[in-house]
Amino acid sequence: MLKTAICDLFDIKYPIIQGGMAHVATVELVSAVSNAGGLGIIGAGAFEPDWVRQQIHLTRQQTNKPFGVNILLISPFAEQVVDVVLEEKVAVVTTGAGNPGPYIPRFKEAGIKVMPVIASVALARRLARAGADAVVAEGMESGGEVGQITTMALVPQVVDGVQLPVVAAGGIGDGRGLAAALALGAQGVQMGTRFVCSEECIAHPNYKQEILAASDRSTILSGQSTGYPMRSLENKLTREFLEKEKSGISREELMEFGVGRVRLGLIEGDIENGTLLAGQIAGMIKDIKPVKVIIEQMVAEAEAIIAQLKNSTGVS
Repeated sequence: MLKTAICDLFDIKYPIIQGGMAHVATVELVSAVSNAGGLGIIGAGAFEPDWVRQQIHLTRQQTNKPFGVNILLISPFAEQVVDVVLEEKVAVVTTGAGNPGPYIPRFKEAGIKVMPVIASVALARRLARAGADAVVAEGMESGGEVGQITTMALVPQVVDGVQLPVVAAGGIGDGRGLAAALALGAQGVQMGTRFVCSEECIAHPNYKQEILAASDRSTILSGQSTGYPMRSLENKLTREFLEKEKSGISREELMEFGVGRVRLGLIEGDIENGTLLAGQIAGMIKDIKPVKVIIEQMVAEAEAIIAQLKNSTGVS
């Protein structure tokens, strides 16, 4: 069976982490991933702390397996969500859009594992010194806010740069991606877009269908001029956004055009005027399956590839 240091660290069966995607990483998806042997992650996004607490309680009703919470550090409720996570003693915290260093000692004191999402070696090293238990090295192929380095280039450099388990993210959606990540030195993978197209995910059917219809070039980066690049499926909204960028766009306009329209696309299903977050892996996703099937097929495919590579190279 495919087992790595990440499995031991988080007490999970498979080295597969579900991305903490705002709006769609709710109890339904989170509990399904954890029950299937991966690590489900509640996406706190910019939600109020009471909503996060409710999601934690509901998830505990649906699974007795470990799960985590992703804290968006630019959220106006970040401080309160940190308090909720500490009070609830969630097993794992992942973080994004900011430096979680000041919070790590409090999480560690509460016995909570910390796995920040990073996009550079420098940040990975800083957070390793601060006490992180693992890091997610996320390449620019991923959906949502992205960095500037590809997964293929970032992961091995982070692996070489820190003495922590590294999870690869960005452009991974099947067993080939899992096997490749392990070959680069990662101890597991994190996926978002692939799990959106699962039966359990509450994402609007229109949004899921747009992912299924995507090609390799269907995603686009917007917001690069503002310092907050975001990858999503190209639509009327992104085209308008790019036009605004040419004439200069303020942070307030950025929030309105990008973050402010996420629910409209992901939950309400407005495929032209809503933000449709998706990674470049969207072009490979052609079906909607139960989470358990996605995970088990992915692991079986990775194991078969690894076995084939061993046989072809004569490695015992």
